[in-house]
Amino acid sequence: MGAAKAETLPELVARAKRSVVIVGSYGLMDNPRFGFRAAGFAVVDGLHVLTNAHVVPEETAGRIDRSLAVQVWTPELQWQLRSAKVVATDRAHDLALLQIDGPNLPVLNLAAKEVPEGTAIALIGVPIGNALGYSHVTHRGIVSARTPIVPPATGPQGLSERAVRQLRDGAFEVMQLDAAAYPGNSGGPVIDVETGEVVGVLQGGLVKSTREAALSAPTGISYAVLIRDAAPLLKAIEAR
Repeated sequence: MGAAKAETLPELVARAKRSVVIVGSYGLMDNPRFGFRAAGFAVVDGLHVLTNAHVVPEETAGRIDRSLAVQVWTPELQWQLRSAKVVATDRAHDLALLQIDGPNLPVLNLAAKEVPEGTAIALIGVPIGNALGYSHVTHRGIVSARTPIVPPATGPQGLSERAVRQLRDGAFEVMQLDAAAYPGNSGGPVIDVETGEVVGVLQGGLVKSTREAALSAPTGISYAVLIRDAAPLLKAIEAR
């Protein structure tokens, strides 16, 4: 028997986007009621979502009507609102694991080994969803570098508690990608085009100056957390 036919990029996109969700909040007194934040993707059992910690909305004191929520893409090709809760967070690596209600989603397989520089990758997210509407969008690029990252130390006034802690504990390695990313791509999967496995979680794109510049003049440089750093969070599922 011959080798199994490799999955084409269109086939990969069609399969993978069913696992990519929108992370946000739902508030009865908000307009619109769903507050868009970023992307995430289903892992393990289809009832858990991996995303960035920095995109998870914080609880608002006195707002019991607002809660964490996700939008999932159904087989009927419609967005469906699901309630969610935070299961575990790793703020040092900017990762969060959510649990969602409802039927299991199709999951994305996570890579067991790290990929070298030059690997072709695809990003799937919902860029600028609050302005352009909710649509899965795929960007393609390569892993251009593996680089340590720490918050810049420009002066005492620029150092947050988190920045001081990370400088003290040392840098951690991330993937630098030659791929454009916009607000709304954060939290989405970085997928190895050849294997179809997730190799990272997109953290964001390099911005020249202001957040608005990310829209008008994207740098084409993005960063992603290595999928290996999600392993401790996923153990929280096994411990339940």
